[in-house]
Amino acid sequence: MIMPIEFFPIEVTIEDIVAQIFVSRRITRINQYQLKYVLLAKDWLDEQEQTLLNRLFYGVRHGLLRIGE
Repeated sequence: MIMPIEFFPIEVTIEDIVAQIFVSRRITRINQYQLKYVLLAKDWLDEQEQTLLNRLFYGVRHGLLRIGE
């Protein structure tokens, strides 16, 4: 399923997406699409964004975050 470009607000940031994930303690399909969209739109990640993504991966690896609806 491909999400239309209008689905993602231009202002969405990695910080916003990761904060939403940690609040809900789950990564939804929408979060996955948002992350993919934002990451593909960037040429590089700053240190803070890299740290946030590392924390996200840590949460998944250690069972702190669930993946799915």
